[in-house]
Amino acid sequence: MVDHARERPAAVPRRHCRVYVGLGSNLGDRAAALRSALRALDATPTTRVAACSTFHETEPVGGPPNQPAYLNAVARLETDLSPQALLARMQVIERAHGRVRTVRHGPRTLDLDLLLFDDLVIDEPGLIVPHARMWGREFVLAPLAELCEIDALRARFAGETHVR
Repeated sequence: MVDHARERPAAVPRRHCRVYVGLGSNLGDRAAALRSALRALDATPTTRVAACSTFHETEPVGGPPNQPAYLNAVARLETDLSPQALLARMQVIERAHGRVRTVRHGPRTLDLDLLLFDDLVIDEPGLIVPHARMWGREFVLAPLAELCEIDALRARFAGETHVR
């Protein structure tokens, strides 16, 4: 059996792709930065934020010592953008929030990572999907699992009403 989803070119997404984006911040008003990034993602043409996990405070992983704690979340988006176009938009949002890339895994006002893009597998310069390091990072997996549990519950109980 041929898996046609794997044969589709990465630059040509299907309509209304389901995408998961990791959000993180450990400088300034972290919660305000995450909320502002969610608004900016939702304001992106042909894209909407369909759900967001709760915010999780976590210790930094890697990078220079003595960094402040991070606030992390995962958002589920629906978009008609290509993975490359969405990544470019995410980088614009990071820069608008004062993100400067100087130290690898260093402190940052905002970090947006493209984690999953429907069932696409992409490995090209500057873009790897699924995100290469997400499987070993609790600060990504915990909020991602939270969203998946919510989605599973919604699907299971869709259409049911309960009267008390």
